[in-house]
Amino acid sequence: MMHHQPALHLLCSGGGIDVIFTLQGDPSLFVASAASQLLVHMLTLSVESETTKPLSTKDCDWPACAQMIIKRIEDSLQSSSASHIEQSLKLLTSLFGSCRATWTEVLWLGVAKQIESFLTEETVQLQHMLANLLLNMAWSPVFRDTEGSFWALVTSALEHLTPVQAGPLAVGILRLYKCPQDVRIQALTVLLQPMDCILRAASQPLEYAGLLDESVSDPITVESLLSSRSSCANLLCQTLAHLEQLLSLSRLPVDLPYTSLLRSLMTILQFCNGFLSPASPLGSTISRILINCFRVQRSALDVVAALSERKGSDTLIGSLFDLLLAYLESPNTSPTVLKKTFQATSKWLVRLQELSCSNSQGQQTEKILEDVFLVLQKRLCSPCWEVRDSSLEFLTVLIKCLRDQDEFRQSLLSSEVPRLTENLLEDPESYVRASAVTAVGHLAFITYFAPESPVVGNQYNKENTVAKLQEILSTDPEGFPRRAVISIFIKWLRQGCTGQLEDTEQFVSRVIQTVEHDLDWEVRLGGLELIEVFCSQTICQLGLPQCPYAPVSSAVTSSIHWNESLQVFCRAKLFSFLFRSLCDCDKPVGQRACDVLLGLKSDFYPVSTPEGSQGTGDSAVGQGIAWLQRTLRQGSLAQNFPTDGSNGVDFQDPENMMLALGAVELEELHDELNRSSDHVEKSPQSLLQDILATVGTIEENEADCY
Repeated sequence: MMHHQPALHLLCSGGGIDVIFTLQGDPSLFVASAASQLLVHMLTLSVESETTKPLSTKDCDWPACAQMIIKRIEDSLQSSSASHIEQSLKLLTSLFGSCRATWTEVLWLGVAKQIESFLTEETVQLQHMLANLLLNMAWSPVFRDTEGSFWALVTSALEHLTPVQAGPLAVGILRLYKCPQDVRIQALTVLLQPMDCILRAASQPLEYAGLLDESVSDPITVESLLSSRSSCANLLCQTLAHLEQLLSLSRLPVDLPYTSLLRSLMTILQFCNGFLSPASPLGSTISRILINCFRVQRSALDVVAALSERKGSDTLIGSLFDLLLAYLESPNTSPTVLKKTFQATSKWLVRLQELSCSNSQGQQTEKILEDVFLVLQKRLCSPCWEVRDSSLEFLTVLIKCLRDQDEFRQSLLSSEVPRLTENLLEDPESYVRASAVTAVGHLAFITYFAPESPVVGNQYNKENTVAKLQEILSTDPEGFPRRAVISIFIKWLRQGCTGQLEDTEQFVSRVIQTVEHDLDWEVRLGGLELIEVFCSQTICQLGLPQCPYAPVSSAVTSSIHWNESLQVFCRAKLFSFLFRSLCDCDKPVGQRACDVLLGLKSDFYPVSTPEGSQGTGDSAVGQGIAWLQRTLRQGSLAQNFPTDGSNGVDFQDPENMMLALGAVELEELHDELNRSSDHVEKSPQSLLQDILATVGTIEENEADCY
């Protein structure tokens, strides 16, 4: 620490502090933020390097530099300038957020009274800053573990701040595990008050238990915010976002009243869609404001989805599905709201399935699934491509989560959904075609690849679907559908769906011969992943020792198996694609190809490369390998280099390939490919040159950039 002191004294003397304090108000956010951070560092450094005994609130105990900074903070807080007060509050917020030393409490005691007064005075523009300050303090053990004064201030803030200002403070406190119970209850009340108000507005007198026993602040404040067109949606969206934040925690430090909360969310969604005739004047006002308010609908559906993972809101599941289905069916549901409805529906269908396994809700489940597939059939035929797209995504999610459930499979297969999904492989919109490919690929797990496949004419249909996907891979003009096909093929191969080894070999070979000419590097990269999966599966199936599941075999049978696997890889024409990819103009492709070849090399040469495999020498094969090495070193393995052995390298000959794996310096190539050019491309100087090239090198820009 000591070598920093000359610089510190230099900054603290000669008006240095004044300059830095002034820069906190600079119009450039970067400069203002840097000035604030610098003051925090100076204060911390001064105290921690120059203090010999514990500090007290008396001035004389603080080191000179720290004393100057603290004096400026205290003066600013007492000034009449709102911007000076704001700068000092930001400075303290930053300090308490980054420094957790005990001396911060001593500093706080000197300014606490002044800051407390901001809560009750009408300096409204500062109140949102107090929430941030108190939150940073609440996360610091210095303040969190104290009794009394700090938490009393938090309580006062929750009371005095407006509901919109108090929300972030309330949710931050509810995320803390260490917090006095009364403060936690108060924070929860602040958060739930708008939701409680919605329930009360929907039915007068209240038919159900509300969310709250008592209010922290006067409910009139929340009611008036919800009655105003300018503030209603903002308050609800903020509250809903905070609830979703809390529900995303794996362990909630606080118990939420799930049933009442879900009822309140359903009420909001009914207000938004005009499904509810409110019985109170407040309810009528709110429903007029919220009708077709997409923003609130999306936020409410996010929280509905999050609640599916919490026990305790299951009693409402029947009426919840009525509401979700009404949203899925309604022509007034916008595409973005529909997407959120699909997400919430899929999560609650998974929950419903869990419940029907544990009790006799089978009939209810069957009816709901039937209704879901009926509405999905309509949505798959929508004239709006976004709707067709999110319908396919929804179907894919359902299959991923529920494909093992009998009721689900039966409902799906007795609907028109599979046929309509296959039709969308020819959709005019490329995003939809890509989503259709993914959905069809997952449908196959139920229709063709299930152990007791229920589909008639199964073999024909299966071959038809595979042929259709291969056609998309070779002819679709857009990249998205082709990427989707290769991803599905990888998934099928991983899950062992492509049949016996012989069928799989032909399948992989056909796919690779299509993929190697694809202009989209992500498709080529997918091809390499397909090869990687195929190679490791082949090695496993042939019982080779590198496979963790393989039986132990003698050296003789082992070498026969190695030879067999090499023949499979050569027949499938994998090597020409692998070696050519080493020189791919897109680096990730080269890196992946090198990784696959290194993996094969370590399989075939587990100990070290035998001397005889270096491939030098005068034989045609030796010369071919030397040519391959040279060409790779120059990075010029042409797109259409001969693969028939006319250059001495036969990529389908096992002996040739065994030698190539041993001889080519793949380790060196690997390092070369992974030696990033970031040190050149991402240097600050390079970045500045990019910016200057964009704006044109005018002198003022140049100065500004630097």
